[in-house]
Amino acid sequence: MQVTPISQAPILSGETGNKQGAAGSGSFSDMLNNAIEKLNDTQTRADNLAMEFLTGEVQDLHQVTIAMQEAKLSMQLAVEVRNKVVEAYQEISRMQV
Repeated sequence: MQVTPISQAPILSGETGNKQGAAGSGSFSDMLNNAIEKLNDTQTRADNLAMEFLTGEVQDLHQVTIAMQEAKLSMQLAVEVRNKVVEAYQEISRMQV
């Protein structure tokens, strides 16, 4: 697993993978879809490794445990980000105009 420093993270530096500008339509939705796809891939990989371990195809328990923990942490991060977005939306909706 490669850890990217914050200063080089694609989300923070504006390198979302597509060449649309800040006013380009769909850039945020593309970024969100990519993040959800990565989360799904992480969950699927962990499930597949667990199934392969149970059937005897994979002998390395450490590999399975690491994949499961990575999937767990990814899901926890996604839930916390969602909670913060909902909290921010609720705070904005309570503002008086």
